[in-house]
Amino acid sequence: MSKIITITFNPAIDKSTTVAALMPEKKLRCTNPVYEPGGGGINVARAIKKLGGKPTAIYMAGGYTGKAFTELLNKEGIDSILAEIKENTRENLIVLETSTNQQYRFGMPGPSILEQEWQQCLALIENINDADFIVVSGALPPGIPVSVYSEIASIAGRINAKLIVDTSGEALREAVQAGLYLIKPNLAELSSLVGKEDLNIERVDEAAREVINKWKCEVVVVSMGAAGAMLVSGNTAMHIMPPAVKVKSTVGAGDSMVAGIVLSLALNKSIEEAAQFGVACGTAATMNPGTELCRKEDADYLFKLMST
Repeated sequence: MSKIITITFNPAIDKSTTVAALMPEKKLRCTNPVYEPGGGGINVARAIKKLGGKPTAIYMAGGYTGKAFTELLNKEGIDSILAEIKENTRENLIVLETSTNQQYRFGMPGPSILEQEWQQCLALIENINDADFIVVSGALPPGIPVSVYSEIASIAGRINAKLIVDTSGEALREAVQAGLYLIKPNLAELSSLVGKEDLNIERVDEAAREVINKWKCEVVVVSMGAAGAMLVSGNTAMHIMPPAVKVKSTVGAGDSMVAGIVLSLALNKSIEEAAQFGVACGTAATMNPGTELCRKEDADYLFKLMST
């Protein structure tokens, strides 16, 4: 199997709990919280591990929450490399209101990163010479410039690794200009990238093709929620529809999709099959509560349904 590296500049401890109802000025009785290591690249690595792969996660963490984060990650048996920072790693809160089955997600700001800290992280990435796939996922915390994507693209080019990026805004624009193999935007992110408002599903193929033709990007997989995903690459434009499932949580669905795609590619599957398995993994993640990500048995079952 090809070697997969994930990079997370802004990880978080995800705490999920439930309450009967959210009400102001009241003491709300919560269920015992579940603590999990989170953040884009970390979740991708965790999902790959659940699917049977062996990724290496490079991440930045610090303070007492950083130590707790590392302990949570180690408990899951993820091969990891830590770039230490001075400030505390962030914590996020996910609350499910059981009376309405509505989920509330509270995302905290990330720590401020010093230049020597993110440069140290780049040095750790550069020390790995045998990566076949590099996945950068999640937002950048304060202090890290978007030009970091250009530096990672240069590293990927030197070691002949395929770079996969899942981010948004100016960071996504910088990434496609720097050069990469694959991006996984949602409809809003793709709309922003091509400068078009209210991009509908019928125009996704055209917009994704514009990204490929205009910038240095080979594959675009557009996630479209319940409508599945659109794969655009070369002469391929493929709309992938997932089976209908009962959705319990959408947290981590995008990361699970990326995990399914990159793991399939690492197993030498075609990009079409990889995208299909990615959609199966993303859909499987929505079947679980909180931040549980996908389960291999669910992903395999859904993929089988999609392939018949």
